[in-house]
Amino acid sequence: METSKPPISINATLQVSVSVRTWLADDIVGYEFTPLSDTPLPDFEAGAHIDVHLPGGLVRQYSLYDLPTERPRYRIGVLRDPQSRGGSVALHDSVNAGDTLTISVPRNHFALHSGPERSILFAGGIGITPIICMAQQLAHEGRPFDMHYCGRSLSRMALVDRAQQMSLGDEAQVHVHADDGPPEQQLNARAAIGAPSADKRLYVCGPTGFMDHILQTARELGWEETHLHREYFAGAPIEPSDEDGPLEIEIHSSGEVIEVAADQSVAHALLDAGFDLPLSCEQGVCGTCMTRVLAGVPDHRDLYLTDDERTRNDCFMPCCSRAKTSRLLLDL
Repeated sequence: METSKPPISINATLQVSVSVRTWLADDIVGYEFTPLSDTPLPDFEAGAHIDVHLPGGLVRQYSLYDLPTERPRYRIGVLRDPQSRGGSVALHDSVNAGDTLTISVPRNHFALHSGPERSILFAGGIGITPIICMAQQLAHEGRPFDMHYCGRSLSRMALVDRAQQMSLGDEAQVHVHADDGPPEQQLNARAAIGAPSADKRLYVCGPTGFMDHILQTARELGWEETHLHREYFAGAPIEPSDEDGPLEIEIHSSGEVIEVAADQSVAHALLDAGFDLPLSCEQGVCGTCMTRVLAGVPDHRDLYLTDDERTRNDCFMPCCSRAKTSRLLLDL
């Protein structure tokens, strides 16, 4: 009798081998991870990311850019960014083919919606990694989409050839826009986004300025927030505000009250109190630590929740957000 496999914890880690390291574009390296044992890597859907544990104790999130195949492997693309928090530099300088790394199981906070809607995909720079995976899944499922891939120049844009091969007539159209290219191929965001419709959804990933431009243009055209989907790669550094004061966190299951100091995050106060809170980016972009709020008003400082979700005040990101009230009651 065949038995089902037990579910894998979202906090589980995997040991993988760096089987391939290759240049995808100027300053962008691609890594392929394969399992160390005969146990296959868990499946995932487009939009998923993994945590990669790096030398020096860093943990960073990277989107998976290829759907699972018969050969188990995960692929990520990493832009070397000297202005980042050090993760990309550590990968570029210290991780090579043949190395062993610890990664998380895939998590997905940027999944495609099911249904017949036409998807409009926007990728800026290294934001192509989750977006091209979405195009791959949509093409496999026979669902219509338009993809717009924007970058400074073709030499700095990874996976361009693969993206262009996904053009399938009216059902799937791919457009590449390079800043240093001829004027006729420059992105016209209003024309690319078009009028809102119940059967269209927009997905965007890339630098913050690029994403803000796409999302704001869609709003000006009348799109509803529920049809706009985004994934930020990083947020601005989170610094304590002079206006931040201490606050209290009440635990619903036990009634325990935890004091959070003015210069302490809610997440670290919970961890110090012994709670096994999943924590990843600590910038409010990945959604890993999202926690239900049962009472009190959060002070949202994340980039993950939509405006409508923030208005409901029924969840928040304890890694970066605080409270407008003196106490929050959390569903823990």
